[in-house]
Amino acid sequence: FDNNPTKPDHEYVASAVFSQPPIGTVGYTEDEALKKFGSLKIFTSSFRPLKNTISGSTERSFMKIIVDSATDRVVGVHMCGQDSAEIMQGIAIAVKMGATKADFDATVGIHPTAAEEFVTMRSVTREANAFVSAN
Repeated sequence: FDNNPTKPDHEYVASAVFSQPPIGTVGYTEDEALKKFGSLKIFTSSFRPLKNTISGSTERSFMKIIVDSATDRVVGVHMCGQDSAEIMQGIAIAVKMGATKADFDATVGIHPTAAEEFVTMRSVTREANAFVSAN
């Protein structure tokens, strides 16, 4: 840009699959993150967005946040459901900037939206550790 060559950084680039339902993602998958970071906290949520509840639709959404246990940094975010591409574009800014799970937790969600689920997930669904004890 402006005769100033720059090398693009391809880490934490958001992507989307415009299927039905759509899928949005940014960062590492759980397997990739486990190999790179070693110890993870995984947060998930499966729910029926309010607009689906009101309209009578049975369509659900699924969300996942992958956190590096050592640093609390969010290293992967994934969503399957309505508006996931739009939501993921905003989430990608936070992830690219190095947001932590505490940063997500300190954010006030816009109610009622599906996106607010990303800032209200408080319970760890599971922990994963690549370092298995020899015992």
